[in-house]
Amino acid sequence: MQLKNLLLAIFLTSLTPYVTCAQDSGDSYGYVQKAQPAPVKRYCQTLQLKDDPELIDEYEKWHRSENIWKEITAGLKKVGVIDSEIYRHGTLLVMILTVPADFDFEKQMGKLAGLPRQAEWEEFMSKYQASDPDASSSEKWVQMKRIFKLDS
Repeated sequence: MQLKNLLLAIFLTSLTPYVTCAQDSGDSYGYVQKAQPAPVKRYCQTLQLKDDPELIDEYEKWHRSENIWKEITAGLKKVGVIDSEIYRHGTLLVMILTVPADFDFEKQMGKLAGLPRQAEWEEFMSKYQASDPDASSSEKWVQMKRIFKLDS
């Protein structure tokens, strides 16, 4: 059932240009996406959180726009990430990165790891994550394979 919900979430995310509910409307499950002026691609990654409601609440708190470290969002933008979203179902996180079509994932994520406070953020976040605390971000966040796309 969890896989079915995950696939549904990914499918619905692909339809977001057609969704009319905004995040501020109180609807946490539909988001308007800004049109991009040039071709983009998306990366979907997954990670498990520790199964502890208090830690999960704290993890979400640290990812609110008023709490996330500015160096983290600035670093993502600096390496070319256009948009980054994280979705949660239980302990399962799904992150969607929108990047330019010519984005070299390995190269740019390598650059990101060396930017100010990135390693500190990774270490700080590790207390919430059900993965090896010494693992790199790319070892914690596992790339997902797209298995369906609705063609227009």
